[in-house]
Amino acid sequence: MLLFSALAVLCLLPLLILAAEDYYKLLGLDRDADDRQIKKAYRTLSKKFHPDKNPNDETAQKKFVDIAEAYDILIDTDMRKVYNSHGHEGVKQRQAGGGQGGGHNPFDLFNSFFGGGGRFQHGQRKGQSMEVRVHVPLRNFYTGADHEFRIEKQGICDKCEGSGSEDGQRDTCHKCNGQGMVIQKQMLAPGIFQQMQMQCDVCGGKGSTVKHKCKVCGGTRVVRVEEKYELAVEKGMPNGARVTYENEADESPDFVAGDLVVHLLQEEPSLASAEKDRMDGTFFRRKDHSLFWREVLSLREAWMGDWTRNLTHLDGHVVRLSRKRGQVVQPGAVEVVEGEGMPIWRHEDGPEYGNLHVEYVVVLPDQMESGQEKEFWTVWEKWRKKKGVDLRKDLGRPAHDEL
Repeated sequence: MLLFSALAVLCLLPLLILAAEDYYKLLGLDRDADDRQIKKAYRTLSKKFHPDKNPNDETAQKKFVDIAEAYDILIDTDMRKVYNSHGHEGVKQRQAGGGQGGGHNPFDLFNSFFGGGGRFQHGQRKGQSMEVRVHVPLRNFYTGADHEFRIEKQGICDKCEGSGSEDGQRDTCHKCNGQGMVIQKQMLAPGIFQQMQMQCDVCGGKGSTVKHKCKVCGGTRVVRVEEKYELAVEKGMPNGARVTYENEADESPDFVAGDLVVHLLQEEPSLASAEKDRMDGTFFRRKDHSLFWREVLSLREAWMGDWTRNLTHLDGHVVRLSRKRGQVVQPGAVEVVEGEGMPIWRHEDGPEYGNLHVEYVVVLPDQMESGQEKEFWTVWEKWRKKKGVDLRKDLGRPAHDEL
């Protein structure tokens, strides 16, 4: 019986190992990710699933711990090799045998990246927000799309992890004794002194100094980095919409990063190079939920009708405009095509789409051939006499003999 139980455990062991989530998948990384990508993934995910941001959410809290564990193992070169070769069980055996790597408190790890005792403190200083503008074509506002954009910002140095020291050691400042501030006396008059509190000029207010400066950041603890972000443009989003990425502005060991605010703007239309991407909708004009288009008609079409136009909309479907023979279109007339405007953003009730407003522009010929002019004049006179039209009288103009 005992032998049977042992065999059962041995059979289940691979399944238990497989049940643990893959560290690379947990951090959203490829297996060839470098240290910088691992640290970036940890920064992003640890902020997203931090318990202070997800109170009473046990799933998020467990995720926060798992993310710290995954980072701990993958950032350690030796433990990562063990994990790549033998998976979770190999890591457990290595740790049980006294191997180094992993096992850090998740909040201590978070603190090493962001400060604040491993927690988002309400009184903690927050850095300034960054604002950027991202331009996308009208088509993306209509259909929805995923975009990538890059920005350059200040990031914590990966080499020294924000310490500014090559060996990770910082010494208490000898001038301010770690306070970052010093008291300076100034004599205003004989026997009269004024005391002022000033930032320590030795440590720059940090309270500590570095003997061996980091060769990457030069002891400043921060570097300029380029970051890539994913931007989801939702159907019907308004032009100028603001998308906020929390705590993604300039980073510093001295404060919590501010927010990155993206202003989503419509780019100027241009003719697409690929034939399949060319559509009339590219040149639609937008105002809120409505779209606007100008359609040009010849004199014959405006006066006599019997024409058809096919407009290719922003998603490729066709909107047909037409007039039967004998239907007249007045210059400047506007036709409203219901349901062919912009999608209603986050639609709940009412119409799902706005309207398309088509303004008709009539182009007159520069001149007529003599035969055409005579025929046109004959037709005009017959129509005028039949209808009893007198343009001078109808328009309130004086006759020639009244001038």
